Amino acid sequence: MDPRIRGDDGNDFYVNLKTLTEPFNSSNTLFNMTFAYSRLNHPLRVPLAAEVHSRPSLRLSASENLTHLAVYARGDSSVGNDNLVIQHEILSGLCAYFGVAAPAGESKYFFHDFGQFRLQWECHTEFATYTFAKIHSEEFSLGDVFDHMPLALIPQGWLLGLQGKLMVAAHVALGPAAPLDAAALAGLRSVLDGDVLAGSTVLQGGEVWTDFLVKADGFSRFVIRDLGFQAQQAGRVVQRVLEVETYRMMALLGLPHAQYAAPHLNDVESELAALTATMTDTDEATLDVLSSDADDEQILLRNITGLAARIEKLSMDNSYRFAASQAYFRLVKARIEELRETRIDGVPTVDEFMARRLSPAMNTCESVVRRQEALAERIAHTNDLLRTRVGIVQERQNRKILESLNTRAAQQLRLQQSVEGLSVVAISYYLAGLLGYVGKAMKAGGVPINPEIATGILVPVIAVGVWLGLRRLHKHVGHVGRQ
Repeated sequence: MDPRIRGDDGNDFYVNLKTLTEPFNSSNTLFNMTFAYSRLNHPLRVPLAAEVHSRPSLRLSASENLTHLAVYARGDSSVGNDNLVIQHEILSGLCAYFGVAAPAGESKYFFHDFGQFRLQWECHTEFATYTFAKIHSEEFSLGDVFDHMPLALIPQGWLLGLQGKLMVAAHVALGPAAPLDAAALAGLRSVLDGDVLAGSTVLQGGEVWTDFLVKADGFSRFVIRDLGFQAQQAGRVVQRVLEVETYRMMALLGLPHAQYAAPHLNDVESELAALTATMTDTDEATLDVLSSDADDEQILLRNITGLAARIEKLSMDNSYRFAASQAYFRLVKARIEELRETRIDGVPTVDEFMARRLSPAMNTCESVVRRQEALAERIAHTNDLLRTRVGIVQERQNRKILESLNTRAAQQLRLQQSVEGLSVVAISYYLAGLLGYVGKAMKAGGVPINPEIATGILVPVIAVGVWLGLRRLHKHVGHVGRQ
């Protein structure tokens, strides 16, 4: 067996065939085996296998404070690589401030320990998230813990550069706690002072509390109480909670589009109803009048085409946003399910809160999508109906044209028959005249004949002969025409 293997560069290299067949009994054998089998991989095997591990949760201790930011840098038209470039520029500015090398341009995940805090950065299709985590060794009361967030360690100049781009800003207080009692619940209500306080037991090892309100400092607050989380559970819970908040806000981006589209859809529906009423109110008499004037149909057709164009433009402007909102909403529900919530008496769960507050907004977006689709179908049906009506009018016009042509042809035939009678008389007259001259010449030559009597006798014969000849000629011409 040839021990050579052809490489990708076209060069041959040699392998020890013995090491490929013997058991692993040395480090050299292991190296040769690994090197040989790594060449069997598909080019995408390793990156695809690593994709499921590309967004790990933070490793969090029992007492940590976190600041979470979601940066939405551009409008709906900026997705994919454009968003990635912009987000890398923002991250590079933060890394440059601390003298840390920024990740490569194609990276969508970055983690670094800056000493005073840790940063986890993730870039998504439309936004990027920054999660700053800081361990606090001192024991703070629940009322004071939100004054010691990692936000104070972030450069203010870099934060000011996010003006107009911040979609989510949240503080998370994670710490060990005793089982919930009246005093602890009162402390939670003092920190989370919203009208509706949502909370639940999650993963049978902790509690999540929030009111989903933006406080005076511009941040929403989450309290996660560790009642006995196992390894990595605290990080997973924090990640799920922050994803719920982020995807909730991204899903709500479709609501302004739905609110903007609703009055436009009402206007289009009203105009379409008026056009349809105009068409249905037209009776046969009016249709006969329209058959002589096609401008009305053209005006109706132009108006319906304009409505179709308006609906198509509205759908194109909203289709991406509504589809994205539904995708984010599904992610919100999936992340809530992963929390495996258990109800706390007297407090709505996060799932119930979203069902009452977020689901109606998503249903509004979905109803607008259905209205757009139904209205587009109605306009198409109305357009088809109008085209059918225009076709009927055109058929009536064509029928009237054919009737007028038939009338004219009949008149021409009668006129032709009249002319043919005169033609028989004229031809007979000329032939009789010629024969009269012949008779006079014969009489002058000594032939005993009376030209006048002979001409009078021949006139009927000549007329009949001319009439028969013309009929035969017409039959011959008609036969040739049919061929």
